[in-house]
Amino acid sequence: MSAIDEIRKARLEKLRKIKAAGIDPYPAASKRTHTVGQALADFAKLKRSAEQVVLAGRIMAQRGHGALLFLNIQDGSPSAVNGPGNIQIILRQDKIGEKSFEFFTETMDIGDFVEVKGVLIESKTGEKTLEAVDFRILAKSLLPLPEKWHGLQDIEERLRKRYLDILFNPEVKEMVQKRAVFWSSIREFLVKKGFMEVETPVLETTTGGADAQPFVTHHNALDIDVYLRISMGELWQKRLMVAGFEKTFEIGRQFRNEGMSPEHLQDYAQMEFYWAYADYEQGMKLVEEMYKHVAKKTFSTLKFKIGEHEVDLGKKWEKYDYKSTVQKYTGVDITEAGMDEIVKALNRLGIDYDKHGFNKTRAIDNLWKYCRKKISGPGFLINQPVVISPLAKRSEKNPRFTQQFQVLLAGSEMGKGYSELNDPIDQAERFKEQQKLREAGDEEAQMNDQDFVEALEYGMPPTCGFGTSERLFSFLMDKPIRECQIFPLMRPR
Repeated sequence: MSAIDEIRKARLEKLRKIKAAGIDPYPAASKRTHTVGQALADFAKLKRSAEQVVLAGRIMAQRGHGALLFLNIQDGSPSAVNGPGNIQIILRQDKIGEKSFEFFTETMDIGDFVEVKGVLIESKTGEKTLEAVDFRILAKSLLPLPEKWHGLQDIEERLRKRYLDILFNPEVKEMVQKRAVFWSSIREFLVKKGFMEVETPVLETTTGGADAQPFVTHHNALDIDVYLRISMGELWQKRLMVAGFEKTFEIGRQFRNEGMSPEHLQDYAQMEFYWAYADYEQGMKLVEEMYKHVAKKTFSTLKFKIGEHEVDLGKKWEKYDYKSTVQKYTGVDITEAGMDEIVKALNRLGIDYDKHGFNKTRAIDNLWKYCRKKISGPGFLINQPVVISPLAKRSEKNPRFTQQFQVLLAGSEMGKGYSELNDPIDQAERFKEQQKLREAGDEEAQMNDQDFVEALEYGMPPTCGFGTSERLFSFLMDKPIRECQIFPLMRPR
C-alpha cells in the first residue's frame, strides 16, 4: 500500500469517528459572518468591539503545543494581509472545552474545511488572529494536499490536477483572475460602443467562417450528422446584419479538430463582432482601441515581453502588405509564381507543411506563416489574396486582393477581420471554388453554404467583421495557450 493510500485509510477512519459522533462531515451550508478578507480589513473595529465572528476556510497549516493549537485557514477572499484570505486561528482547550479540543485533534487534518467562531485578537507576536470558542467541520478531506508546492512539479500533473495548481501557485490563480478580466473587458468595451451580445448555434449542418477541420457528431433526434462550430457564428451574425441589426458580438467556445501547439487548441474561447455600414479601415481603428483598452484593464500596461519580441501596444501600429512582405522574406512574388516555384521556396527555407490536400492556397499560406514570425508588431497585415480569403470583400484598387486585416503581435496573428463580402453572386462563386478544394482533399476549405448565399440575396449592408481568440490572452501572458486555459483537455490516464 502506498503512502497516499495509508493516509487515505487513516482519514477514512477519522471520517467514521465524525459520523459516529452524530456529526455531519459535509453540511450543506456555513454560518460564516465574514470572509477572512473582510475580517482582516475591519480587524481594528471588530477587535475593539469584541464582537464574535464566524470565519470559514480550508486548514492550510496546523501545529500544536499541549492544550493549544495554532491553525491557518484560507478562503477565496482577496486580502492584502497574510496572503489570499489567510488568517491564524488559536484553539485553546480551556476555551472550547476538553472534549471538543480532543475531538478536533483526533479528527481534523490539513486540507479540511472548517468553520470557526471566536473573537479577533493580536497574538504575542502581533499577528492578527481569531481566538476560537467553537468550531464546526464543513468538509473532511480524504487525500493530503501536496507539501507546499514541492509535491506537484510535473507540468502534466499540474494541468491534470489544476485545482491544486491554482490552490498552491499564486501565479496560476492570478492568471485565472486575469483571464476573467480579459473577457469582461472585451465585453465592456463592445457594449459601451453600442454592440449587442448574441448567441448563435454551436451545432451546425454546414460549418462556416473559417478554414478549419471540424468535429463531427450525430444528432439522434434529427438523425443527422452535425458539426461543432469552427467560428463564433460568423455566418449567423451576418444573417443578423441582413435582419437589420447593426452591431452584434458573441463570446463563446469554438472547436477545430486540428493539431495542438503552443498557439493552437481544439476547444477554446473566441470573440467575433459584426458592424454594419463600416469597412475594414474603420474596423482596424476600433480593434486597435479595443486591444489597448483590454491590455490596460487586464495587465495595467501596454508594454509586453513575448518570447523574443518586445511589443508596445502604445506605439504606432504599422500596416504590412501581404504580397510585399512575403516577397521581402522569401523572394517569392505570389502573384506571379507557380506551384513549383512556391514548393521550391518552401523546401529552400526549410518550411515543413502537410502534404495532404496540399494546393496553392495552402502553399502561399505556409510561406506567409514563415514570414510572420519575423514581425513583432503591433500592426495589421492587409491586402491578402482572394484565394485565401473566401469571405472578404475584394479590394477596390486590385480585385485580386481583399479588404482583410490581421493583427500581428510577436510573430503571430492575434485576430482577423475584413470588409465582409455581401455580393451573393461573388460569394456563391467563392464557395464553389472552396468546394472544389474540399473535393480534392483539402479538409480545411470552407463548405458551400447555400442557405447563407440565399440570405445575402435578400441584401446585407456593408459590414466589417472581426474575431480574436484566447490566443491573444496567452501571448500577453507569455505562456503556451494550453497553460492559460483553466482546465485544458488531457488524455485519460
